Amino acid sequence: MTLGHLDVVRRARNLYDEVVVAVLINPNKTGLFTPEERVALIEADVDDLDGVSVMTFEAQLLVDVCRTTGAGAIVKGLRGETDYAYELPMAVMNRHLAGIETLFLPSDPEFAQVSSSLLKEVARYGGDVSRFVTPAVAEALRERLGKD
Repeated sequence: MTLGHLDVVRRARNLYDEVVVAVLINPNKTGLFTPEERVALIEADVDDLDGVSVMTFEAQLLVDVCRTTGAGAIVKGLRGETDYAYELPMAVMNRHLAGIETLFLPSDPEFAQVSSSLLKEVARYGGDVSRFVTPAVAEALRERLGKD
C-alpha cells in the first residue's frame, strides 16, 4: 500500500462509517508479497482507523464482494486521465450489474504520479521509496528485495 492508497482509505473513512479494503488475489500475477503478507501490511497501515477492515477476494466480481460485505459504494482513487479512462467503464458496468455506485476520489497531487509498480521497480534497484510508503512497507520492501 502506498501513501496515496492510504490517503484514499482515510478520506473514504471520513465519508463512510465503514470501509472495507478489498485485496484482489490475481492467480495470473505473481506479486512481490503473498496475499497474507499484503493483508498484514495493510492492516498495520490502517490499524489506527476505526471502521476499516481488510479482506481478500478472488474469482468473483467486485460487486459480489460489495453484496457480501453490504457495501453500498466502491471508492476508487484516481491519479489522472488514464486512471479515469480505465475505471469509468467498470464503474458503469458495476452500476448496471448491481446498482453499486463508484465514488472517484482524485489523488493528492503529492502522490499523483506514484504507482505500486513504479515504487517496486525503484526499490528493486536500491532507490529510496520511504517518502511514498509507510515505514512498515518500506522495511518489508527492503527485506524482500535484500536492499539494506
